[in-house]
Amino acid sequence: MKSTSPSSSRSSGSAASPVQTGARVGPGGSPIKPVRLLDQLRERVRYLHYSWRTEEAYVYWVKAFIHFHGTRHPREMGPTEVERFLSHLANERKVSASTHKQALSALLFLYKQVLGVNLPWLGEIGRPKTERRLPVVLSRDEVAQLLHAFDADYRLIAQLLYGAGLRLLEGLRLRVKDIDFDHGAIIVREGKGRKDRTVMLPDSLVQPLRSQLQHARLQWERDRQAGVGAVFTPDALATKYPRAGETWGWFWLFPAGDTSVDSRTGEIRRHHVLDQTFQRAFKRALSRTHIEKSATPHTLRHSFATHLLQAHYDIRTVQELLGHSDVSTTMIYTHVLKVGGGGVRSPLDALS
Repeated sequence: MKSTSPSSSRSSGSAASPVQTGARVGPGGSPIKPVRLLDQLRERVRYLHYSWRTEEAYVYWVKAFIHFHGTRHPREMGPTEVERFLSHLANERKVSASTHKQALSALLFLYKQVLGVNLPWLGEIGRPKTERRLPVVLSRDEVAQLLHAFDADYRLIAQLLYGAGLRLLEGLRLRVKDIDFDHGAIIVREGKGRKDRTVMLPDSLVQPLRSQLQHARLQWERDRQAGVGAVFTPDALATKYPRAGETWGWFWLFPAGDTSVDSRTGEIRRHHVLDQTFQRAFKRALSRTHIEKSATPHTLRHSFATHLLQAHYDIRTVQELLGHSDVSTTMIYTHVLKVGGGGVRSPLDALS
């Protein structure tokens, strides 16, 4: 493209070189198209092996930050703009402390990891204090009511969340190879913090799980015949073993009914049942019961932990089953149970 500036018009009329314009230059002197900031963010997140959910969240908050300040580039902004954005979230949007911290983490990641800006003010921005709240826990009778109210297609997922203390995505992401009938165990791969752990396989779910595997096998065979629906495989496994995603062992225990386009690769894949789909099924089931508590799918995990402690299992054992890094996280359930210091008997009861 010919330059139209006065300085270039006085030249021989040749196009300005990439070096003269300050553009990035590739092999052979050809200009390289600048990489968009959000693409740089995604690239860095993936390089550090952060989860897909973290990538989505960071991209969302960085876009919100940029648009809040009239699409100014983050390099042109500093602590004043960051504080103003976070104040907007807290005071006007009334976001929770955890959401506030997530937005701050996204901006810190942007400046440190993507832009390479390591200024003192980055560490001086205050983090909101998260209030520790007691978890919602269902009684055994309430759990039984809820599980009975589930649609047949989703009942087994709910039973696994309660029966093995799984987080929702841990249950939905189970693969065929993760179910060990011989040892009565379920292998949870890359749970929170990218940690693996082993949990019990409830005896009452052995036959339902075998039936689910037969159902999943039929879907896997149809996909293989159609030549579509290879499942996602983590990290470099797809490079080392390109056909691993087509094997039976890597197939989802709870495959989705339809294939979808992978937003990262553009390939047509078979995904597992979506968390939003199960959350809707959970709400339907809850509405069919007389339970008035504000329960969510995670309530089943809370109930699992509480009921184990009520059965006098050691708290360290419960900690290991839940995959908590620190026993203090597991200790929250002792407050629900009223054990230890919380189990003091009121003097009023002694009067009678």
